[in-house]
Amino acid sequence: MNHLAHLLTAGSSETVRLGVLMGDHIRGKQILKEYPDQLAMGIQLHRVVDSYTDQHPELTAARNLFDAPFRRYAGIMLDVYWDHLLSRDWETYCQQPLAEFAGAAMDMLNRHFEMLPAGLQRFTRYARVTGVLGRYGETDMLEQVFAGISQRIRHDNPIADALPQLQARAEPLATAFAGFFPQLMGFARQWRKEFRQAE
Repeated sequence: MNHLAHLLTAGSSETVRLGVLMGDHIRGKQILKEYPDQLAMGIQLHRVVDSYTDQHPELTAARNLFDAPFRRYAGIMLDVYWDHLLSRDWETYCQQPLAEFAGAAMDMLNRHFEMLPAGLQRFTRYARVTGVLGRYGETDMLEQVFAGISQRIRHDNPIADALPQLQARAEPLATAFAGFFPQLMGFARQWRKEFRQAE
């Protein structure tokens, strides 16, 4: 999952939302003890959402739609594309308008900027300039995101050319997302409930 989807799985708690965005940048279990409970909950939620996603049959089938050399990078490509589909059908999954949701997330990142891991600080600077959280639904934004990811990978890769591959498979990918994402949201809600009960 990518930034927008992770934020939505976090529920209404700003602290948990901040944690889910930090999840890609925090390693190990021991370090979680250094964070307040709700922040640690968000980091852990990020990890279980990624694990659930990676093992889901719809996602396995979606990755198998791609041929070499794109299949190797299909997980990365799909993470971004799910945010595209989520943006496109936002009203199905969230009552708050996307612009407001994205604006609140940016306000949160800006207010907590000094405590963010370095990688999330870099993303925050990028998001300030591009408005990416509210623009995953735009084709030109997707092209920019894929180009940036491609440049950050140290070896040669085809990710900069991912969008035509995804567009060529738009119908089965949209079907996979529509089947998978409500299940993910239900899983995240149940996990948050059980986590709080266990505290």
